[in-house]
Amino acid sequence: MQKYIIESPHTAENCEQAVKDIHAAGYLHHFEWGCKDNDHTAWAIVEAESPEHAKQMIPWYLREKVRIVKVVKFEVADEEHHAKQK
Repeated sequence: MQKYIIESPHTAENCEQAVKDIHAAGYLHHFEWGCKDNDHTAWAIVEAESPEHAKQMIPWYLREKVRIVKVVKFEVADEEHHAKQK
């Protein structure tokens, strides 16, 4: 399993439906929402087998605009190695 950040923008008009559909799919507890600050975007950090699998957590009508980014954590030794490669 890999870790991914999901960024899923939606409109104010489909906000309530997006929350309901993500809840119905069983993923609501993974997501944070910017809607109360007029940024209609949902974010989550999830474990999934692939970016495509992570995308399936989003309702079909929002998938066109979803952004999935694989994320990793670096240890101190990894950071030093990464810096030397630049």
